[in-house]
Amino acid sequence: MPAPNGDPALETLLLPFADGALAWPGDGALFLRARDGWPLHAQPLPGLVCEQSFKPDADALLRSGLQVRAADDAAYPLVLLLPPRQREEARALFARALARLRPGGVAIASMANDEGARSGEDDLARVAGPVSSRSKHKCRVFWTRPLPEGAAESELARQWRALDAPRAILGGRFVSRPGVFAWDRVDAASALLAEHLPGDLRGRAADLGAGYGYLAAELLRRCPAIAALDLYEAEARALDLARENLAPFAAQAALDFRWHDVTAGLPERYDVIVSNPPFHAQGRAERPDIGRAFIAAAARALAPGGRLWLVANRHLPYEAALGAGFGEVRIVAQRDGFKVVEAVKSRRA
Repeated sequence: MPAPNGDPALETLLLPFADGALAWPGDGALFLRARDGWPLHAQPLPGLVCEQSFKPDADALLRSGLQVRAADDAAYPLVLLLPPRQREEARALFARALARLRPGGVAIASMANDEGARSGEDDLARVAGPVSSRSKHKCRVFWTRPLPEGAAESELARQWRALDAPRAILGGRFVSRPGVFAWDRVDAASALLAEHLPGDLRGRAADLGAGYGYLAAELLRRCPAIAALDLYEAEARALDLARENLAPFAAQAALDFRWHDVTAGLPERYDVIVSNPPFHAQGRAERPDIGRAFIAAAARALAPGGRLWLVANRHLPYEAALGAGFGEVRIVAQRDGFKVVEAVKSRRA
């Protein structure tokens, strides 16, 4: 049966340790893109250190008592990873795992079959040499001992480490990197929202789920009366890009960049909020509850009379959440399967 927490890739990752095929080292291990779940607590895992750039997952790891650290260069006898679906980003993560591995150590990864497990196994073998693998829960776990004593990092591994490096996109207007949402283009939904933003928006604003900063940049470009803008983004890799992309607007408005899980609520009060909320978490299943949580957070954070400008897939059921949180709701535009909504907070709130 799949893991009760809905993360079969995590359960599969720990199988070789549970059944004795691999031994857990006594002097620590590194878990890249770590996610919490019962398999991490089913047996002692001494010295486990987790890295996670996605705020909800990082918070969950901390709440469960696991150690979470920022990225560094320390080497470990064991490196575990849950590679992402985006292949360039995954290849870069494989190469980074190998770079963090002590000679003779083990790198082990797990992926769902429908998230590229076969390609992931082939890529690890290509960059590190022979791998062992097994399948369970519609996932594949695969591992290797790539670096004997004295071996140097391969040229391919060095090349792959740069695959998710920031680079210029859209004629140099922005920088982005593989793995970030709509990383090499302007997302069509965000473009539709930007097209309809009115020029009279003013005061203190927030962008919820800011990504690499496209929508925030458009808000500041089109609305010169915005005096301050806070960018909220759960993925630290995207937030770092937004800092760079919004630098040209630093003289126009006070900018703040917040690594934050919007579904947990917002700490400030705003006159304007813009958002293209995510509607997926891990995996491919739609999660309209995330968008509804964004709407509820916006409703609580807006001042009376404050305005939310939101874009979403037309079929997503956000109407009840909008009606519950706002005194006035109108659909401004519908095109290409998306809807742009303006919602105004009641002045009696």
